[in-house]
This record gives sequence, C-alpha cells and structure tokens, in this order.
Amino acid sequence: MPAEGRSSKARIVTAAAAALCVLAGLPAIAAPSAAPPAAQVSLERASVPASADARQVAHWIVDSGDNRGRPFAIVDKRAAQLVVFEPGGRIVGAASALLGSAIGDDAVPGLGALDPADIAPADRTTPAGRFASEPGRNLDGEAVIWFDYDAGLAIHRVRPGTARQPREQRLSSASTEDNRVSLGCVVVAPAFFDAVVQPLLGRRDGVVYVLSEMRPVHEAFGGEWMALRQP
Repeated sequence: MPAEGRSSKARIVTAAAAALCVLAGLPAIAAPSAAPPAAQVSLERASVPASADARQVAHWIVDSGDNRGRPFAIVDKRAAQLVVFEPGGRIVGAASALLGSAIGDDAVPGLGALDPADIAPADRTTPAGRFASEPGRNLDGEAVIWFDYDAGLAIHRVRPGTARQPREQRLSSASTEDNRVSLGCVVVAPAFFDAVVQPLLGRRDGVVYVLSEMRPVHEAFGGEWMALRQP
C-alpha cells in the first residue's frame, strides 16, 4: 500500500483504481437512532432484515471485540446489503448495495493497476474477508471509504452520469440478482451514504467485513474467526 495510505488523511488513487469505483444508489434508508450504543448487537430491536449469516458475524464481532472499538460494516453479498454498526454493536442503518458483477470471493492481484477496460468480467469481484477501512477521496474529490486501497475498492455513493438512474432502479428492485453490476466496489444511495456511512466510517478508521458467497461464512475470516456463537 502506498505510504500515504497508512495515514488517516484523504487519499488520491491512480486513475485506473479510481475508475473501479463507479456505480449506483438506493432511495430508502434506515435513519440513525439517537439511543446510546448498546453493549450487545441490537439487530432485532432495530427491525433490520439482516440474514442469519450477517447476524452470526455481528454477534461474533461484538463478543470477541474483533472490531477493537471501531465502527464496522457488514457487506452481505448474498443479500446485496450493507449494514452499518456503531463500535458497541448498535445498528445505525442498512441498505441495498451494488456489488462486483462477478460471483466470487477472491481479489485478483494487481487489479488496481489495470485499466477498467482490461479487467475481465470474471475478475470483477467484491472480495470476501476482513478489511481495515479508512476514509478518503477519489480523483474527482468524492468522499469514499477505502476497504482495499491497493485494488481501488471502496464503499461509495452512486455517481452522477447517464448510468445513475438505471443503477438506482436496480437497487430499488425486489430482486438481488440485478445488484451485481460494479467492478468490485460497494455502492449505495447518496442519501444512505451521507446519513449513515459517512458519519461513522467517514470520520475515522473502521472495519469492513465482507461475507463469503462461495464458502461457509467463517472461512472468509480465517484465523480471525474465534469464539463463534449463534445469535
């Protein structure tokens, strides 16, 4: 990772890496609550339709302290959803997300150095695993949350342009199958990014957990997975 990527300052990526972060949005969001952080995961109280895998991982994160006092997010690829939590485990919001168009859990080495046109369709994955996140900016000055800087992968808003409306329609549809359209970034509606993502992950370092879609959920975290308990 570039030296500047080791600080908490805003970062600029190469044009090829920045171009990886180009996709969509969603109209409805779960607004932040004013309640104090809980000492346990509060998915149930928030009435968020999170999957069993997301609930299992959220409980493990809080029980084990794996997030080390940092805000965190869970990307559930099977459900095409991003769920954002305060450090203590209280959920702040959840929304549909656009993900890599290719099914798979592994990143291709050197992907961030490629021109987007040279990225094979089969390589356009959102990799699974545990990622230290950091706020930054792309070449256009847009706020993003880097979770794999070397690959140019981030959580970000749907970007302006001719593809914006059809991508918003993909996110608002009932199907999750049409959410697979990005080059690997996790893309949400501007309203959700501004109200939920930015206030937590956009002001300090965090952790992003991307759930596997090809393997049992625990395999994505390897040796990090410990003290697992069912919610």
